[in-house]
Formats: sequence, C-alpha cells, structure tokens
Amino acid sequence: MKSADEARIAYLRKQLSHYSDKYYLDDDPEISDAEYDKLFYELIALEERHPELYDENSPTVRVGGKAADRFAKIEHRYPLKSLTDVFNYDELRTWYEKNKADFPDASFSVEAKIDGLSVALHYEKGALIYGATRGDGNIGEDVSANVRTIRSVPLKIDYDGTLEVRGEIYMPRMAFEALNAKRESNGEQLFANPRNAAAGSLRQLDPKITAMRNLDIFVFNLQYCDRNFSSHSESLDFLSSIGFNVLSLRRVVCGYDDIESEIRKIGELRSSLPYDIDGVVIKVDSLSMRAAIGEGTNVPKWAVAYKFPPEQKQTLLENITVQVGRTGVLTPIAELAPVKLAGSVVSRATLHNIDLIRDRDIRIGDIVIVQKAGDIIPEIIASVPEKRTEELPEFFMPEYCPSCGEPTFRDEEAAFRCTNASCPAQLLRNIEHFASKDAMDISGLGPALIRGMKDSGLISDVADLYYLDENALSSLERMGKKSASNIIRSVEQSKDRGLSRLLYALGIRLVGISTAESLCKRYTDIEDYFSLDREALSQIDDIGEITASSIVNFFSHPGTRETVDKLKRAGVKTTADNTKPKDDRFSGMTFVLTGTLPTLTRSEAEAIIKERGGKTSSSVSKKTSVVLAGEDAGGKLTKARELELRIIDEEEFRRMLL
Repeated sequence: MKSADEARIAYLRKQLSHYSDKYYLDDDPEISDAEYDKLFYELIALEERHPELYDENSPTVRVGGKAADRFAKIEHRYPLKSLTDVFNYDELRTWYEKNKADFPDASFSVEAKIDGLSVALHYEKGALIYGATRGDGNIGEDVSANVRTIRSVPLKIDYDGTLEVRGEIYMPRMAFEALNAKRESNGEQLFANPRNAAAGSLRQLDPKITAMRNLDIFVFNLQYCDRNFSSHSESLDFLSSIGFNVLSLRRVVCGYDDIESEIRKIGELRSSLPYDIDGVVIKVDSLSMRAAIGEGTNVPKWAVAYKFPPEQKQTLLENITVQVGRTGVLTPIAELAPVKLAGSVVSRATLHNIDLIRDRDIRIGDIVIVQKAGDIIPEIIASVPEKRTEELPEFFMPEYCPSCGEPTFRDEEAAFRCTNASCPAQLLRNIEHFASKDAMDISGLGPALIRGMKDSGLISDVADLYYLDENALSSLERMGKKSASNIIRSVEQSKDRGLSRLLYALGIRLVGISTAESLCKRYTDIEDYFSLDREALSQIDDIGEITASSIVNFFSHPGTRETVDKLKRAGVKTTADNTKPKDDRFSGMTFVLTGTLPTLTRSEAEAIIKERGGKTSSSVSKKTSVVLAGEDAGGKLTKARELELRIIDEEEFRRMLL
C-alpha cells in the first residue's frame, strides 16, 4: 500500500502535468502561476525527502511544456532551458552571495521578464532559416511560417555567419484588448491574458491569422554565434546593432543593493508598460564565469527569475451574484467597488464555491483584500472582519437556479448545480458541445450563429436543432440559402451517429467519449438510462460513484425526458448497435496513435482497432501494447522509444489485419 507521501507525489505529478498541458499546449490555463508554483515546490520538497521515488518524467525534472503533434518538430541545437524562480529577497540574496563568494568580481545583468512565449530563431548567412517554440526545451514546434509574419522579427540580418537567438514573443496590451473585443462581439471565447493570446496566435495552422494578431518580440539571449563575446551584455548590444529588437529594460550592476534597487524600479514601471512582465531576470554577465558556474538538469545555475508578489488592495464587497455555467455549476461572483490593481480596474472576482466563502469568512458589505492571481485573475484572498461596523449575515447559495428557477443541488465536489438540460444559461455552450466534432459533428454551427438562433427564438434546447426551418435559418444575419441548406443537411446526417455519441453530446457531467462507449456496451437503449440506479452504474468499468450519481441526476430531471422525447420524434438514433467485433485479434491490447497516417484518419484507425477487440489510449505508458506512428509523430513516439515499446507504421498495421 502506498504511503501518504508516495500517494501525494503521484497526485502532484499527475496534476502538474495536466496543468502544464493546459498552459503550454492548449493555451488555456486552469490555475494561476502562483497556485502552480505552490504545487510545484511542494512536489520538489517531497521528492527531496524520497529520492527512491525519482522519476525522469516528473514535472520537476523536465522543462515545462512540450511540442504539440499538429506541428512538425525541430530538435534544438542549443537547449532552451527554464529558470529557477525566487519569490522574495532572502532567496535572491542567498543565490547572489553563493555566486559572489565564488566570483568576487562578478557583475549581473538585471532584465525585465517578458510574459510571452519563448522561441529560438536560427539564421544562416544573414537569412532566417527557421523559428521554433521552446517545447520541452530540447524539441520544439516548427512555427517558421508564423514567425515570419511578425514584423519585428528580422528576415535578414547584417551578419553572414551562423547565429541563433532566443526571444520572447508577446502580444502588446492594446492588441490584446482589441482582439478580445472582437472575439466578444463574435460570441467567441475570450483569451485569459496577453500571454495566452500570444501563444494561441503563434501556434495557428494558418499564418494569415497570426499575421493579423499584431505580435511582437524581444530578443533576450544569444544562443550561438560563430564569433566570441566576453559578456552577455556585449552580445545583446551586438544583436541590437544587426537588427534585433532587444529589451531596453536591462542594466548591468555589481552589488546586491543595486540588484534589489533595479528590481524595485522595474516593478514600479509595470502598470505603465505597453506589455506584460511577470518578474525580473538576474544573470551573471560574464560568459566565462557562467561556464565555470555550470548548468543544472534543466536550469542554469548562473541565473534566477525574481517573481513579483501579487499586488493587493482593499475594497468594498458590494454584492455576491451567481452565474450558471455550461455544466450547470453555480458560481458565486463578487461585485466590488472598483479598484485599480496590477494595471487595470477590477470590479468583479470569482468566489469559486461556498466552501471558499465560508473558509475566508466573506460577507456582503465586508472590506476585502483583492489580488490578481498571476497578475491576471482577480481573487479575494481574505475579508477584514475588524472593519465591520455592524453584524453582517452569511451568504447562502440559492436553492433555485437564478436562470431557470429549477431546484439546485450540492454535489460531491462542493459545487451547487442546476440539472435542467434546457436551462437558458447553459444553452449556448450546450449546443456548441452537442454539435462538436466528437459529439454529433454538425458542421457550421459556430458560437455567433448559435447565439443568433437563440435570440431569434429558433432554438430553446439541443433537440430544436432537428426542427429548424431552412427559410427561417437563411433569414438570420450573415446567413443565406446555401449556408442554411448546408447546415440542415449536416443536422440530418447527424441523426445516425448512434447512442454513445449522443450520450457524450448531451453534456452529462463526467461522461466523456470513452465513458459513453463503456455505458453503451451494457445499456444499448437510451430508455434504459431513465431507470438506472447508482449501484448498477457503478458496476461498469470506468464508472465510479461520482460519475454514476451524475448520470442518475441527469436522467432524473424532467427536462431531460422532454429533450430525449423530442430527439426521438425527430428521428435521432437513440440506440447502440453493439455488433460483435469482427474478431478478437487485438483483445487485451492497447494502442496509442500519433502523427499523420498515409491513408487512414485517426478515427478510422481507432474504429478498426475497436472492431477487433482492442482499446485505444491518448497517452503512452508501460501498459501500452503498440504505438501506431505516422508522419510528424512527436513526444508520444519519443516516450515509446524510451519505454522500449512496440512501434509500427500503417503498413505493418495493415499486415496485422491480414
């Protein structure tokens, strides 16, 4: 049985890997940098206490981020390492004194840390050859076509030798605000912050989209040059002279007091800068001293990043309102007296759930302490009860949904939910999910069109999609006869997707694609689900008690009954074929697919595997039986080789089918 520490280490590794993927691959962070750092350093402490649990794939060993499969891969000639973070001046002084003791004559370059996406730019004979993201530090994504659209990236430089630089691509604040304003008017999801907007813009498959996003770059390091320099600052001056946009917020100093003074000066400028910074980087300036100091596994020992503490302000909590999300979660929102924080005016902050409100003793009418988590997301970290001038009542979550009036319930995760599938607050996102590719795959239904159909009264739940009138649809703004006809045709084609796709499309909490498939192996008619209980569902593989409760709650709601009846009347298939596998040659085998196959799509290959009794997985592990790799296979292929797994191509896969 695992010890408490071993279980905690396993949990932290899994969570940090997930958060890292959301941050680096999806450009959609789920937690703030500060929350991530807290978990990260907890894991470091536990791993130091238990060296016997060392794992080369731990987030503490590998550089954050990895290359996405949709881009070609580039192996960096010179690794793009991360930096050790320090969070207070005591930690910074310790690092300084260690280096100063070994090198009394050392001077230090103090530079603003741009909050963007790190890239390597490689030049030969004065011409830009390629640009690549950092990825995992050793292998990055080839984004050359997109990099070339950034006007501040020189395509030609005044240097004929071999040269590689590292820079930070970012989105200026004005460009970020304009982009989000446009996305909001189109009914699209907003970017959380300029950093994620920059990352999402750089990693577009269409360079024309990148070109419209007004990205910029600061070059901050010379990775390689076939001429020598004595110091980092000298190399940056050289890069500036041959055409690179080099950060001006940098200064070389000698003593610790000067370092701290520069950090404070840069910190005071943060809100007035046209771009975001999230700290200050301090580097030993002498290149020969750097070589003597050396490198860690994934960080240099000659540099650290001082991370700014979040700015905090006090303000009045005027009210608490409640929002309803796509999955029915009711989220309390703090309505605040406006206060300027980290460069912008804050008037609202999420309170997450009732437990947080109780733990921090937050009440309407309180003076509260507000900060921006990671300088991005406003949050209330505490109330100031000593400033209460009268007794204030506790806040309670509503018993009825503020959007549709249906009863709410509290689930096992401390969240209050509305289970009404037709709840207006959930409708837009529910329909987007219902029409998505892995669900009912109804092409042409973008957020703007869905909002237009809702506002015009054409739809009030997902089932209404199957009763759309082509003439009424074509009369909507930006729609015509041909577009309306294509959508009606796509809706009609979706009727035969089958029960597992329908269950996933209905947006039942915790029911993903694989869970829906497992359910359909046991219960082949949607009518079965209206009479199931938690105990019966818990007997199915991959179905736990919480998921079982979610399914029962969903099908016990009258709105679900109404929606399903409308779907059936429209002719939507609500049963599963569950035809027997063609054979069982892949029984007990788990396949992982990566890269692009010559003739088969990924879904076609997965179907062939499942028809023959096999399973597919999205991640490589020791339990993987076979990795089916195509062109541009990335990190999954690398891990498969490390684990010495069986790797095949499409030709060998087809031989296995003979």
